[in-house]
Amino acid sequence: MTTSRFAPSPTGRLHLGHAYSAVTGRNAASRWLLRIEDLDPGRARPEFVGGIMEDLAWLGLRPDGEPLVQSRRTQLYAEALEELKRQRLVYPCFCTRADIAASLTAPHGDAGSGYPGTCRGLPYDPERRATTLHSWRLDSAVAAACIGTLPGWREADGNIFPSNPNQIGDAVLARKDAPSSYHLACVVDDAATGVDLVVRGADLRPSTPVQRLLQTLLGLPEPTYLHHALVTHEDGRRLAKRDLAPTLQAMREVGVDGGELARKLATGVLPTGYRLATA
Repeated sequence: MTTSRFAPSPTGRLHLGHAYSAVTGRNAASRWLLRIEDLDPGRARPEFVGGIMEDLAWLGLRPDGEPLVQSRRTQLYAEALEELKRQRLVYPCFCTRADIAASLTAPHGDAGSGYPGTCRGLPYDPERRATTLHSWRLDSAVAAACIGTLPGWREADGNIFPSNPNQIGDAVLARKDAPSSYHLACVVDDAATGVDLVVRGADLRPSTPVQRLLQTLLGLPEPTYLHHALVTHEDGRRLAKRDLAPTLQAMREVGVDGGELARKLATGVLPTGYRLATA
């Protein structure tokens, strides 16, 4: 039995790209879970959780079992972080975002590849740790040396991808304002719920190397991945909540049939004005 999950963040209403991802995951697995990734205290809103449930029901998508809510599972992430501390694979980082931005000359992804290592190798200072807010970062060089060969991953179409060391930086695993980062919570929850097929957009493919590394370090099972094409506007612009992309709620309010939309998305047919990105 193949198990997948749909894992939106309740930071806004769902749009057509979310619908495509949800339909793809539902059709690819015999067991399909809903996970609410609400660990960002500054952006997650309870009202958007209700919106997610409403939108999925409109599409005719019913998760198997009760939704898993990450904010209720923080102890599991803390235990995983403690295990990495025990292995001496993480270190405290006292840098602010402004500190990091000032030290960089180009933008980087969220897997830590752009972090200059300012706090790596700092002497042990229990007083500073006790009195100063800090994050915890993966010491990627030590972690990679610990396991030897970096683990790659298998896509659902059978292709095997090697991990690029340049995409595995000193990723943040727990933030000053949140008990866990996306990377750590993701691998812990996928393993705990038996997810063996990770279905998500191709924009998240660069996060796979660091997540595979964490799975290996924590002794977690390796899932298969399905990184699907992204839904964009016809002119190639990405759909994004921050850009006020048309929401499923708005489509519903103008009379679009959610079940019919889901059936068309399952065959790759998108509404007029949208297309699937080729890369």
